[in-house]
Amino acid sequence: MQDKRMDEIIGGLLRTGVIVAAIVVLLGGTVYLTRHHTPATNYHVFQREPEELRGVRGIVHGVLHFSSQGLIQFGLLLLIATPVARVAFSLVAFLYERDWTYAVITAIVLGLLLYSLLGVPA
Repeated sequence: MQDKRMDEIIGGLLRTGVIVAAIVVLLGGTVYLTRHHTPATNYHVFQREPEELRGVRGIVHGVLHFSSQGLIQFGLLLLIATPVARVAFSLVAFLYERDWTYAVITAIVLGLLLYSLLGVPA
């Protein structure tokens, strides 16, 4: 795979990921604002997300039930997944090109990313 073609694909992947994530967050925010007509939030007290929205399974459940907070969390999850997908694509491209040095380095980076996202308990 040519370097220019690889750069174009990676650029498209990143651009698409960010745009889709922004649309999902915007949709979730719109749903939230139309459903919640409450007074202004007290920002002096930090309120975490509900327990069910702190994991992927709960977020997907929220999206399937068109929950505004679930949609927002899913958009943020997509935003986080975008650079991880870029590294995964780079690994496949380096393996395809048989560029073993970059493939090993990229595999290490991907492993560290996945470990930091999935392997460390919160």
